[in-house]
Amino acid sequence: MSSDPAFLKVSRSFGGRRWIARPTDERMALALAQGHGLPELVGRVLSARGIDLSTAENFLAPTLRSLLPDPSHLKDMDAAADRIARAIMAGERVAVFGDYDVDGATSSALLRRFFHAAGSDLTIYIPDRIAEGYGPNAPALVRLKEAGFSLVVTVDCGVTAFDPLAAAAAAGLEVVVVDHHAAEPRLPQAVAVVNPNRVDDASPHKTLAAVGVTFLLVVALNRQLRAAGWWTTARPQPDLMGWLDLVALGTVCDVVPLVGLNRALVTQGLKVMARRSNPGITALSDLCKLAEKPDAFHAGYILGPRVNAGGRVGASDLGARLLSTDDPGEAADIARILDQHNSERRSIEAGVLDEALAQVESTLEDLGGLVFAVGEGWHPGVIGIVAARLKERYNRAACVVALDGGIGKASGRSVRGIDLGSAVIAARHAGLLIAGGGHRMAAGFSVAADRLPELKRFLSDRIAAQQEDGPPAPTLELDGVLSVGGATPTLVGTLAKLGPFGTGNSEPRFALADARIAHASVVGENHVRCILTSAGGERLKAIAFRALDSDLGKGLLKSGGAPLHVAGHLRPDNWQGRNDVQLFIDDAAPVWSGA
Repeated sequence: MSSDPAFLKVSRSFGGRRWIARPTDERMALALAQGHGLPELVGRVLSARGIDLSTAENFLAPTLRSLLPDPSHLKDMDAAADRIARAIMAGERVAVFGDYDVDGATSSALLRRFFHAAGSDLTIYIPDRIAEGYGPNAPALVRLKEAGFSLVVTVDCGVTAFDPLAAAAAAGLEVVVVDHHAAEPRLPQAVAVVNPNRVDDASPHKTLAAVGVTFLLVVALNRQLRAAGWWTTARPQPDLMGWLDLVALGTVCDVVPLVGLNRALVTQGLKVMARRSNPGITALSDLCKLAEKPDAFHAGYILGPRVNAGGRVGASDLGARLLSTDDPGEAADIARILDQHNSERRSIEAGVLDEALAQVESTLEDLGGLVFAVGEGWHPGVIGIVAARLKERYNRAACVVALDGGIGKASGRSVRGIDLGSAVIAARHAGLLIAGGGHRMAAGFSVAADRLPELKRFLSDRIAAQQEDGPPAPTLELDGVLSVGGATPTLVGTLAKLGPFGTGNSEPRFALADARIAHASVVGENHVRCILTSAGGERLKAIAFRALDSDLGKGLLKSGGAPLHVAGHLRPDNWQGRNDVQLFIDDAAPVWSGA
């Protein structure tokens, strides 16, 4: 149990969590509010995120002019830019080999758009998730060489692809690696390996998504071609800032910290996205009926899953094709296909989640610090999402393994304070895995089915060693308390200045104290919609997503008009031209819950 005082005396909510106040410096909060003309509540939010008087200006108005580094500070960047620029000017056949997720798709599309602006073509190759797996593989690289390609640029993959890149080198194919994943001391055979997370790279920008690294490559390439006199009246230099919508989409969807350079890239990229200049993003937005100005939520939860759907359950290259086409008709067709794949993905995910939950619930007494679910025939394209759902439900690190032919492909998600990636890497070094790696909050691995019991024990022991006091009690951090009437459009507009929100800059979450539910109903498949009221008669719309079958959903539907504390995120409600506010509910508790 947390030693922090229970916020609003909520020691156990409907969601089974203890509410705690996010730590803040009250004096700094007041100074920030006064210094920048902000409500004191907003000053508290800034202080709780580590912002002080010296950093507030850049945080509130991040600019690339002040934050974008010289690409040459990255190891091998100049060598990479030189080799690719020579390939463009010589008319060589070049391919980009990308990962099948949004980060890989946006990186591939960004590079292809630059090549087209430079008067050259770039072939996109995205491996099939099931048939080929993650990252470069030797057969694909050799086929590209045999088809006449002289250079391959890997994006969002490649830094640990030692054998495939050795095979490419043996076949006479040159490779430039552009990646952001954790690297080992040795590097693969390549013309250049550009990665801020190389062991020997002192770059401060280690949290860049792959598309952020690719954007720096494009800046370096543009500079290289300008120095060579490549840009002419007939072939004008491109506006690189016009492609920041791709950078924003990939950065948000790869869940990297939205601080520093990442924050500036996403802030400016969302402005570009609002201009609707990318036919693929426009087609997807229209299909999803996104009429309002896009923010990180739209990128991460509406657009991103659909771009991802091709790699999960459809054709792996659909996302990259959508984002790189300039044909509105083609974009609309691909967007419809991706939306259909996303619906299929949701259906598959729901089935796997149900089976995984049943399996975990049958072993709750022995759960310990690790949720570990295994299923024959589970689709490997959804196991990462299912692992995230299990992590959220049980507040423990979770691994989900899809078995096929005696081999398990797995994805894991972790909780704060548990380094799952190091545990998986240790298991690989112990000989328990065929392959595996990751970082603190996420990991993936493949394993022989007969090693699963031993692997589960190994990972459980590693995680237990990181949790001397047992699994952490679930908590919910809150930035402050509001009345129903205090949730105004003005406050929501001011809070929006603190965005974009995501990892490293969490969206402010507030508790609405002493609210009553005037009306509650089920909408969609399993969402609960409410009208909250106060003693003074103020009203506020609210919705709890995927809550119908949870204790939260039941508590909201059966409140009987009793006063509740309701916690969540405030969002604008601009439906049909409204200027209103709604609450996205994360949790709720009876007012007496902590008494």
